[in-house]
Amino acid sequence: MTASGFPTAPNAQALERGSVLTPRFDDKGLIAAVATHADSGEVLMLAWMNAEALDLTLKTGEAHYFSRSRQSLWKKGETSGQVQKVKAVRIDCDQDAVWIQVWPQGNGGACHVGFESCFYRRVEDGRLVLDAKVGPGLID
Repeated sequence: MTASGFPTAPNAQALERGSVLTPRFDDKGLIAAVATHADSGEVLMLAWMNAEALDLTLKTGEAHYFSRSRQSLWKKGETSGQVQKVKAVRIDCDQDAVWIQVWPQGNGGACHVGFESCFYRRVEDGRLVLDAKVGPGLID
């Protein structure tokens, strides 16, 4: 076991094809986590997890993340009601990124500024253009 509480893969074969979860956290102890809507497949957000957040997500079935700006653990929706119930957790081939499929609760939003997805703008001719639904009652 490493300091993270997760085991380390003994070799590339175990890392890439093994059945043991051996996440590779970066030098700050974080791993990228992409959350998508479990039904629509829409990308909701990209966040970061430390070992505690990943462990809590797996144990509780609700998404937990690590805030780099606040340097603290947070449970998604704890104050907003936009809890993310986890359908499935996947890890990429070299176990340095996590994909979680979630069902957003509350008003269905995922973004802290009120949108259903944090990816609510597209780049068009070098400018940002609004291109998404707005979370109900959050933004006029």
